[in-house]
Amino acid sequence: MPKYLRLIIALLLSWAAVVPSYGVPLATRDELARQSTSDLEGRLAALDSELAHLANYSLRSGVGSIGFRSATHEKSDSTEWIQIELGQEQSFDQVVLVPTIRRDGRFGFRADGFPVEFRIIAGSSRNPEGKVVATIGKNDQVLPRVAPFVMDCPGSVGSWVRLEATKLSPRAWDGRYELNLAEILIFNDQENIALHRPVRASSSEASGARAKRYLVDGSTPFLMAAARGEQSIAVISNLNQLDAPTIVLDLESIQPINRLHYHSADVSDTVPQAMETDYGIPRRMRVLGAKSADFSDQVLLSEYRANSIYDIGPILMLKFPETECRYVMLIVDEPYSNTFGSEKAAKIGTAEIEIFSKGRNVALGKTVAANFSSSDSARQFKAITDGRNLYGNILSMRAWFEELTRRHNLESERPLIVDALNQRYARQKSNLKLTGWLAALLAAGLGFSVLIARHLQNRKVAEIRQRFAADLHDELGANLHTIRLLGDVALNAVDSPKRLKNALQRSMELAERSSIAVRQGISLYQDGGLHENLPDDMRRLAERILADVEREISIKGHEVLRRLQPRQRADLFLFFKESLVNISRHSGATRFGIDLTASEKEIRMTISDNGRGIPDSENNRVPASLERRARLLGAQVSAGKSAHGGASITLTFTPKRLTATNQQFS
Repeated sequence: MPKYLRLIIALLLSWAAVVPSYGVPLATRDELARQSTSDLEGRLAALDSELAHLANYSLRSGVGSIGFRSATHEKSDSTEWIQIELGQEQSFDQVVLVPTIRRDGRFGFRADGFPVEFRIIAGSSRNPEGKVVATIGKNDQVLPRVAPFVMDCPGSVGSWVRLEATKLSPRAWDGRYELNLAEILIFNDQENIALHRPVRASSSEASGARAKRYLVDGSTPFLMAAARGEQSIAVISNLNQLDAPTIVLDLESIQPINRLHYHSADVSDTVPQAMETDYGIPRRMRVLGAKSADFSDQVLLSEYRANSIYDIGPILMLKFPETECRYVMLIVDEPYSNTFGSEKAAKIGTAEIEIFSKGRNVALGKTVAANFSSSDSARQFKAITDGRNLYGNILSMRAWFEELTRRHNLESERPLIVDALNQRYARQKSNLKLTGWLAALLAAGLGFSVLIARHLQNRKVAEIRQRFAADLHDELGANLHTIRLLGDVALNAVDSPKRLKNALQRSMELAERSSIAVRQGISLYQDGGLHENLPDDMRRLAERILADVEREISIKGHEVLRRLQPRQRADLFLFFKESLVNISRHSGATRFGIDLTASEKEIRMTISDNGRGIPDSENNRVPASLERRARLLGAQVSAGKSAHGGASITLTFTPKRLTATNQQFS
């Protein structure tokens, strides 16, 4: 499969996978170990591709509300709870816990006092005990983290929702155990039904930036940085002593609206910032709604008042009863005023104004009008409803927190994948090194094999020469010796035509026989096709060499002899022939016997006569010509006296691999 196709499939699978609600890594080390290297590489590529399109952790700077802090404890196994009153029974499908963030000198930013084990309970007047809709245990590994913690709980219903923490984590500065949270959000589809609702708790340390109400004020430690989309410059204007600055949005149709998000101006992306975090945010503001353009039927939707710096955040979220409107007016009753520097003028600034109907921003792309002008030509009023801020697109609150959680999951999994791949690459490198050594050894082995093969070939050639020489000696030696003797007879029989003719006739027969023997020897070394019927050849040879000597021939195991390899049959025949020649030349025997027994395990041949025997002085030594023949055959040979007083030669050897044949001796 092409690599690009594997990457596409891995990316689709990554997007299609169910995101774990509890924020644990998507795969364990054991699961990764079972995947192939190409699968891991594809997974890593898909993971990196997805990370490039997820919202980033962009933390706020300056002063603002921190959230909620419980009482402290000496032990982690202490219970603390937080309960949000929803007022009436409502459906919800997701709970989001936003951690309080601290700076860590070794590891950077970390959640502080986030619960380790907890559960979410939903109840009502009809169900005062409540129902557990989500449970987090020690095996879910929620820490360390910076990201929000998302818990899906579809189909849940309640008039109150309680977070019950049974195992706490230590806070950084003194190691005591407590429950810390920056925000709790409860979503019914896109609507955060926990926004600005009453909060109860088992305990609370309210001090300045920490209070129960900050758990549901919509303010989190993050700036919305979607990591995609073009940036948009916020509108900032000098009011120049204007009595009542107003901003009017035309929604273009009458729609039921219930929420407004006022995004603060992104005054700087530097650290530290040049301006205060509340730069351009009104201190007091009213929100009016109307169906007519002249606001003759206006309705007060919401009022906002910043009683302290803790009431100001990156996004001001104003919630009000659902009201049908086409026009929305923001009236600034008390604008922001710069408190330092030479410029003391009142200002108003915003990156975006969102107005929601059924969880959807209906102000996106709509017309904006104001009774003041922008202080910079680059900061146009259309930026107020373009759906973008300094960092790119503005996401829905639910999508934003889900993406931050998803980023945490993938970034937790990524080191495991990289580690698994590094281990694979290290093993591959080791295997490659081992393969190099094996290749070198193989090359050396091949070279050594070539040398051995050449040596064996040379030995075989030498053996063939030795065999050929032995064959010529055994076959031709006697013939040439006889021809020489017959030559002497012919010279002495010049005056006797009959004797001369007889001598010449015998010489011609021996010469023809020698020629036949040479041709047979050559044929033997070319195709090994001689002596296929070895018993008959042995009987004929005995009749020719020892025609006048009484003989007794016993041959058993004809089928085994038939299946001997051709070279072994020839060597056995020549050993037999040399033995007969020795009997005819040296023994003076009048009788000889042959006993040949062949089986698949052993072949034994004994040749005996009643001649002179082997002299005692030679210690029963086997004649050299027979020793040579036995050596070529790979056999054991011994000599001794026969029962009739003559010599006895015994040859034994194990047959080599027998050939298959269906032929039978006749």
